[in-house]
Amino acid sequence: MTQSPEPADLRLDLDRRSRLGMVEAIWGEHKSAGQIAAALEGLHQAGQVGLVTRVVAAKAEAVLMALEARGHDPTTWRYHPDGRCLCSTSLPQADPERAAVAIVAGGSSDLGVASEANLALACHGIASELVLDVGVAGLHRLLGQLDRLRRAPLLIACAGMEGALPTVLAGLLPQPVIGVPVSVGYGVSAGGQAALQGMLASCAPGLTVVNIDNGYGAAMAALRLSLIHISEPTRPY
Repeated sequence: MTQSPEPADLRLDLDRRSRLGMVEAIWGEHKSAGQIAAALEGLHQAGQVGLVTRVVAAKAEAVLMALEARGHDPTTWRYHPDGRCLCSTSLPQADPERAAVAIVAGGSSDLGVASEANLALACHGIASELVLDVGVAGLHRLLGQLDRLRRAPLLIACAGMEGALPTVLAGLLPQPVIGVPVSVGYGVSAGGQAALQGMLASCAPGLTVVNIDNGYGAAMAALRLSLIHISEPTRPY
């Protein structure tokens, strides 16, 4: 059996920030508390924001205890239960030169993925807002938010079930839409597979789609797009 590496064996990509404009995010689900603590310590010592995704509350508590045992103030990091993320308490101010993002979610069951995207953007100084409970099963809820959404240069749309929300948005609004299939739904929804296939087969041209439950990946796609400053959404001909 392959042994998990000791914390000392972790090699952080500290150049990612200068190379790509992104801090290294730590996938927390399959790492031990000690490994995560060592990675956060390394990022902190390098003056970089620490972001750990997919961490349950018990593991986050163990990480903070391990950091305190290493001589760090545990309040340097904060656990965000909605997005299951652990990150630095001190985050950069939103950069007014980078396009802001509206994160749209079909229902409260999509909140975890939407919150992960929201926090990942905050870690990179990208302004964002959550627009929740606007699933297409009650289309009037979404239509009532269109004026608000038109003002956002970039959109991230999180949806489970059949995943129609990003297609509807991309058919109504001109700005880039990044679809995130969410592993929510009965039977043939198959853990987000139906939403993923529906988004990939979308008849709305130009819709971008990331993997199931990948709020972080959607945020990084939006970050790349935000490098092109968009003062307002492009208007149709």
